[in-house]
Amino acid sequence: MNAPLREQALPMAACDALRRVGAAFFARGWSSATSSNYSTLLERDPFRLLVTASGKPKGALGPNDFVIVDGEGSKLDAGVERPSAETLLHVSLARRDGVGAVLHTHSVWSTILSEAYAAAGAVVLEGFEMQKALAGVTTHASTVRLGIVDNSQDMTELAALVDARIDAGDDGFRHGYLIRRHGLYTWGRDLDEAVRHVEALEHLFEVVAREIAMGLRPPPSGGS
Repeated sequence: MNAPLREQALPMAACDALRRVGAAFFARGWSSATSSNYSTLLERDPFRLLVTASGKPKGALGPNDFVIVDGEGSKLDAGVERPSAETLLHVSLARRDGVGAVLHTHSVWSTILSEAYAAAGAVVLEGFEMQKALAGVTTHASTVRLGIVDNSQDMTELAALVDARIDAGDDGFRHGYLIRRHGLYTWGRDLDEAVRHVEALEHLFEVVAREIAMGLRPPPSGGS
C-alpha cells in the first residue's frame, strides 16, 4: 500500500530542475531577490504540484525549498516550508490539460510594459522572429497578445479572473499574461517548454521597451 501523500519525500530530480531554472533566471535578472515562483506537475491524478516555497531567493534555492500541494493548493508533504503565496495561480493553470509547468518572473521589462500598456489591456507583439519560439506560432507574420490584469493580494479572486479569461478564449491568455507592476506568468506542456516561453517573451519585452525608448515604436496609448 502506498504511503499517504503527507509522508512522501520531495522528488529531488524535480527539485533540482527547478533549482536550475531559478539560478538561470536570477542570473538574467528575471527573478531578483525572493521574487518569482515556479512549479512543475508531478502527477495529475491524484493531483500533485511541486512549487517553490515562500520567501526563498531564487538564485540560491536549496534542495528542500519546495512544497508539494494538491488541487486546492493545500500542502501535502511533511516539510516545514510554506508554499508560495501565489500557489493558487499555479494550481489553476496546472489543472488544465496540456499544462505541465508554470513559471512566474519579475523582470524589469515585463514590469515596465505591464504598466505602460495597462490601459490598453495587453502588450501586442507582431512581426518578430522570436514569436516562433511560442507553442503553436509558426511564423513571424503573426500577432501575439499578452493580457494584463491588475495586481491583487487576493489569489482566489485573481485565479478566478484568469480562469475566466482563458475559458472565454481570450487570445491575450494563450501563452501567458502580465500582472500589472508585478511580472509575467507563462506555462508549457513541460518545464522545458515553459522555460522556452519565458526566454522568448522576456526577449520580446526588452525589444519592445527599447523600441519605445529609441522612438522606433509609438508610445503606448489607452484603449484596446
